[in-house]
Amino acid sequence: MKTLIKNGHVIDPATHKEGAYDILIEGDKIAKVEKNIQEEADKVIDANNAWVVPGLIDMHVHLREPGFEHKETIKTGSKSGAKGGFTTICTMPNTNPIIDNEYMVEYLNLKASRDSAINILPIGSVTKGQKGEELANIGNMAKAGICGISEDGHTVMNAGIYKKAMTYSKMFDLIVFAHCEDKDLVGKGVMNAGDKALSLGLAGISNDVEDVITSRDIILARQTGTKLHLCHISTKGSLKLLERAKEDKIDVTGEVCPHHFILTDEDVDGFDTNYKMNPPLRSKVDVEALKEGLKKDIIDIIATDHAPHHYDEKNTTFDEAPFGIVGLETAVPLTITALVNKGIITPKQMVEKMSYNPAKRLGLDKGSLAEGKTADITIINPNKKHTIDVNTFVSKGKNSPFHNYEVRGMVTHTMVSGKVVFES
Repeated sequence: MKTLIKNGHVIDPATHKEGAYDILIEGDKIAKVEKNIQEEADKVIDANNAWVVPGLIDMHVHLREPGFEHKETIKTGSKSGAKGGFTTICTMPNTNPIIDNEYMVEYLNLKASRDSAINILPIGSVTKGQKGEELANIGNMAKAGICGISEDGHTVMNAGIYKKAMTYSKMFDLIVFAHCEDKDLVGKGVMNAGDKALSLGLAGISNDVEDVITSRDIILARQTGTKLHLCHISTKGSLKLLERAKEDKIDVTGEVCPHHFILTDEDVDGFDTNYKMNPPLRSKVDVEALKEGLKKDIIDIIATDHAPHHYDEKNTTFDEAPFGIVGLETAVPLTITALVNKGIITPKQMVEKMSYNPAKRLGLDKGSLAEGKTADITIINPNKKHTIDVNTFVSKGKNSPFHNYEVRGMVTHTMVSGKVVFES
């Protein structure tokens, strides 16, 4: 099977190719990347006025299966990812049961091989049951195929246990995905601490809730030499800590989510729980700092923290609703609209942060359109105007604050191993 992508604008940071190229795919591999390929093919995709980029990789996704299939399944989540342009996603372990042993990892891998349209990389729990008391069997999970460990949604408050986990992760060449939240400081907070929280009568979450654990985790990463990845950075303080850690040559990367570089706590409607996420939407000062961090490449990665919930779960008071929003299907247009079109980052930087850098961090032979590489490819029309409509989401979750948000940019094709898994 030969597929030819014609007339596209290739953006490939790995090979430094940026311009008009055609791509010939034979089977599951990229055979040629040249100008004006004339070879016959079984399928021709006209990518006129579109970007052709290496398949997008999301390092932070919640698929909810097993245990919470009413929120999302591997099948619906992977289809949502494909529609969003993602060819590989890393899935967090806070399911039911928790992904805290090799048998659950094997189950997830088997389920993904049957139900997923895209590549799924499981992340294992740091502790058994995510209770923060006893280490999960990290070695056995590593052998079963996890890409890292995380207590996402929770924090291992016991620094001694967490340091041991980091030591094991170093032994097995795993990434520690850090959810930075001090449980002793957060209290009953539900949104950013500030004037808006006071006006709404809602308990606030201060910046130090994040910054204290960010600092601790960086110190432990320096001591153990492990690969640390800071999830969903939301504060100016955490950004500064990341910048300093990089200056000190600590092996650390950081991600930011579109909602954190677009919205502020002033956007929160106390009656709309789709604005409730963790970390919360922060101040304008924090948002501006994150955008500057993206521009200067202090922040390496854009991820979604895709966290679907059932409508009935979100349809309650702000205090009682669960944290989290969906993001797989909106990440590309939001990033183009809020960052690329405003000159904050270039298209190349966007591809670096959504494909090349995640692949490099995960140690994957992906994130490139070089000849001989697996044909994981995303095609994006950067100028397509549309209005986000949650009712069109493939994901079971419709919990997004970006409903009716006007954007530019739309994924037109997603290819995994040479096969088109989404076409608009």
